[in-house]
Amino acid sequence: MERKKVTYQNYFKLILVSAVISLCCLILIFVAKHLTEQTEHLLFQSIYSNYNFLFIILPTIGITSIYFLRKYFFKGRKNKGITEIYKTLDQRKEHLPAFKIPSHLINGFLTVISGGSTGIEVSSVVATATAGNLVHRQHFSAYAYKRELICAGATAAVAILFVSPLAGFLFAIEVISRKVRKTIIISCATSAVVAWIFISLFENATLLPFPVQKWNWHALPSFIVLSLIGSLLSVYFTLLVTRIKKISGNISNNFVRVNLCAISVGLLIFLFPTLYGDSYHGLKEAISSPVVSSLTLALLFFLKPLTAALTLGAGGDGGVFAPSIVAGAILGLFFANFCNGQFDMNLIPLNFALVGAASMLSASIYAPLTALILVCNLTPNGYQLFFPLLIGSISARYFAQLILPYNVYTYDFYLQRTEKGK
Repeated sequence: MERKKVTYQNYFKLILVSAVISLCCLILIFVAKHLTEQTEHLLFQSIYSNYNFLFIILPTIGITSIYFLRKYFFKGRKNKGITEIYKTLDQRKEHLPAFKIPSHLINGFLTVISGGSTGIEVSSVVATATAGNLVHRQHFSAYAYKRELICAGATAAVAILFVSPLAGFLFAIEVISRKVRKTIIISCATSAVVAWIFISLFENATLLPFPVQKWNWHALPSFIVLSLIGSLLSVYFTLLVTRIKKISGNISNNFVRVNLCAISVGLLIFLFPTLYGDSYHGLKEAISSPVVSSLTLALLFFLKPLTAALTLGAGGDGGVFAPSIVAGAILGLFFANFCNGQFDMNLIPLNFALVGAASMLSASIYAPLTALILVCNLTPNGYQLFFPLLIGSISARYFAQLILPYNVYTYDFYLQRTEKGK
């Protein structure tokens, strides 16, 4: 009886602490999200309207600033994205140091506003996971609940970024925890409930303001074909990121490494301004504009992963969320336009854009349920596409894994296993 009482007390403490972590992380990422969006928009409009040649050097300014911040302010300590969380979770004595909260948020902000072709999603997840880890170290809950509190922070980050508490919950389970047990479900569910209340009060606008149109069962084979192509695009993206990071890591001169990659990013943005920053603005324009050519769309879905990989190779802070969503959606637009033009199939471009986004995101992070729910919440009535998005997410995830046994997040661990196997 006494043991049962202690268990319930620990559950109560876990719920309370998870709620506090969630609220703090929601406020932090809410501010970071809107500050980044507004600054990115102002800079882009100012430069695009008057001095578009500055696109060439702007990524260099931003990423060089990050390099000096890391070297002098953060004393040379590097950020390695979600792999940092995995290392912390897999080794009991490892912890995420407090500096990772300002480091990731500042570096993510500077990367995106200067045109670096990623988003602040991964920066936000690592920062909030760090917040959960710091609370765990203060012994406000049972010592065994380290994974739970880290997941509570990650749930809040994804929930507020994509206005979807359920997507945050699934991301923490599928991608961060990679384990399912009662206490993890309790912590993530608590964080998601707090996020739902916060979002209801302060943040209810979807990323894409376009309503989904009713889909037809005759389009299902086309959705499946698109999902398989999306998985191939994801593999292409993963290989680009891993190879460019490896090549840039072998350049001993930091000035050459940063500027070689950053100027390449700047040149691509100069030629295709849609690639600037997280590119959500460009995606909205591509969806709403009837005059974007198929050739332009094809170039964009090939170049967005390349620009994102070069950004990360230069030392920018970011991840695969925004590039996967944008490149996948543009692939879907291209696919619909191509089929309509060549075969008179009467496909609905927005529906295929969403399935493309879900397919590529699922294949990039190996998380089909997260991709499904997240993309359903990108538009006001996205759940009308639930079944095509479900098929696309699952098909793309497993097809990509058949081709490539690792994704961007698990690359380091895959290398460690192969080295041990030798």
